[in-house]
Amino acid sequence: MRLLLVRHGQTPSNVKFLLDTAVPGPGLTERGERQAAALPEALAGEDIDALYVSTLTRTQLTAAPLAVARGLEVRVRDGIREVAAGDLEMRGDAGAAHTYMTTLFAWAAGDTELRMPGGENGVEALGRFDAVVAEAADSGVGTVAMVSHGAVIRMWAAARADNVDVAFAAEHRLDNTGVVVLEGSPVDGWKAVSWAGAVVAAAVPGESGPAGELLGSAG
Repeated sequence: MRLLLVRHGQTPSNVKFLLDTAVPGPGLTERGERQAAALPEALAGEDIDALYVSTLTRTQLTAAPLAVARGLEVRVRDGIREVAAGDLEMRGDAGAAHTYMTTLFAWAAGDTELRMPGGENGVEALGRFDAVVAEAADSGVGTVAMVSHGAVIRMWAAARADNVDVAFAAEHRLDNTGVVVLEGSPVDGWKAVSWAGAVVAAAVPGESGPAGELLGSAG
């Protein structure tokens, strides 16, 4: 299966750098609306069979133009919502951001019992995202787009893609409506094909550093 993980368009909380993860969350800014409107053209080369969104308003607004352009049903699933910030909710200070990102990348590295302060742990966060991906894979479709959230996409890709590790995901942010493309299955595993439009290559065995490397534009 080909899996397109799409970050939602810009929100007011993104502009203010706030950890805004509660449901239903904010809508899109004017820029976010333009980003959403541009998504059908950006994904014109993808033959999308199914479209999933999270329970947060911003993903549903982002996916709407794509759904209309392709005539796709929008499937809302709580499992692909953002990593819950817990006690850090609506904070925008550097300390909160550091705790949040350090915790979720610890999950990707295998420390899944660690809990976000006042929030979920890695077993719960990875499990809910895995369940939606498994549902899509079990449906037998070829290409699936999931409009989700930046932190959870980077965390899940680092945990599940063979050629993406924590160092790579931490170094490579995902802008609004950026896309991570993976291929594989829950049984056979996943490989990242591209990250925000750049090709991801596998690491050379025995080398240290990030598991993947960006090689250039994917077109």
